[in-house]
Amino acid sequence: MNIKMVLRIIGYILLVEAALMLPGMLISLALHETLALRGFLISLGIIILTAGFLILITIRAKLGRFYAREGLVTTGLSWIIMSMLGCLPFYISGEIPSYVDCVFEMVSGFTTTGSSILTNVEAMSKGLLFWRSFSHWVGGMGVLVFLMAIVSLGGKNHGFTLHILRAESPGPAVGKMVPRMKQTAAILYWIYVGLTLADVFFLLIGGMPVFDAFCTAFGTAGTGGFGVRNDSMAGYSPYLQNVTTVFMLLFSVNFSIYYLLILKKYREAFFDEEFRLFWSIVFIATGLLIWNVRPLYETLGETIRHCAFTVGTLMSTTGFATTDFDQWPAFSKAIILFLMVGGACAGSTGGGMKQVRFLLLWKTLRRNIHKSLHPTEVRSVQVNGRPIDEGILDNTSAYLIAYCLIILFSVAVISLDGFSVETNLSAVLATFNNIGPGLAQVGPTCNFSAYSDLSKVVMIADMLAGRLEIFPILVLISRSTWKRAR
Repeated sequence: MNIKMVLRIIGYILLVEAALMLPGMLISLALHETLALRGFLISLGIIILTAGFLILITIRAKLGRFYAREGLVTTGLSWIIMSMLGCLPFYISGEIPSYVDCVFEMVSGFTTTGSSILTNVEAMSKGLLFWRSFSHWVGGMGVLVFLMAIVSLGGKNHGFTLHILRAESPGPAVGKMVPRMKQTAAILYWIYVGLTLADVFFLLIGGMPVFDAFCTAFGTAGTGGFGVRNDSMAGYSPYLQNVTTVFMLLFSVNFSIYYLLILKKYREAFFDEEFRLFWSIVFIATGLLIWNVRPLYETLGETIRHCAFTVGTLMSTTGFATTDFDQWPAFSKAIILFLMVGGACAGSTGGGMKQVRFLLLWKTLRRNIHKSLHPTEVRSVQVNGRPIDEGILDNTSAYLIAYCLIILFSVAVISLDGFSVETNLSAVLATFNNIGPGLAQVGPTCNFSAYSDLSKVVMIADMLAGRLEIFPILVLISRSTWKRAR
């Protein structure tokens, strides 16, 4: 284990985090938010000192010995340390008195979950609200990907960037869009920034205040869902809600599709199997919800708007809300739970199991049934006409097993707090799949503040495991990871 290089990269990550805090601090300075400004300044000092210490003690780190294990450990530790230090402005300012609550809120931000312990969002200072929403944008693409896009940590051909990108990026496999990984990271971020700015533009021309527009765009781009109003998106105009629906779905698509469109490979983009599966589920789920909840709304247009928004917010795992879907019929709630699990596409900023995993599991099931009938026939699982490596299929199966076990364990632990099964199951699904709101007592008009610190710690772990695709967190707690560490 090249622990020195791991710590050195974490030091650089913390410097990036400190720089990303500056806009929120400047907003607090401009608005004379004394307590929030004090929280930012002290936090920046702590983060910069920690980063400087890590970089100083690893000055002789060797980049050459950096493999998949180091990539997983770097990613897992980075996200944990970033969250534990990134939450300090909330705690030091006193706006969130409990440190566990602060960590919960910050992890929810960085992992783009959007679950919150705040009972009155609008009472928070603007600077901290900005940092809270901006954490979605930072975590949406991944701060390690951002670091790779702008900083060179070593010479050529070391390959360590691919190990980090694989550990941080959502989906069962990550490859290069161009030969150099730094170029791939830069392309991803250019697409990300471009879509974010387009979202801000359409929100502004719809009359949304500038502060709200940027915070909403950050939550939409990162598919996070932290709102700056207590009613989330319900108080905004139908136009603004529709714009947000469109962009939530756009950010749920694998970013490689946009790269193919830029290269004018339209056929390859539009006939991508995961892409087609995603949009098929969007339209089918929206249609079923419209049919089921039509009597609850006055007009068909209003019904379509709320149903499309709900499908968009759940499949993208954003977590915004325009209506209290906890009041919908049982059939609609069943669809909602399915959408919570399915999530967005691999290679997007969305969470959930990812549509491509369902595609792989379904095709593997079909292949195995066929094999039981024709034992001597060799048949591979193919996606987009290409055979899928058996290692990826094994990892997908392992992911499903770990996914189910973590959900069962988490539901069992948080059930000690005495809430209903519906509340606890949806709370775990909402946090583990990085969605935000659940059902019943954690529904779109409620929050997670009533849970105990133990339950919050479990859900913090769930949020991190969900965002990092489970394995980086499991690697951190594996004894074999730390053998012969030096």
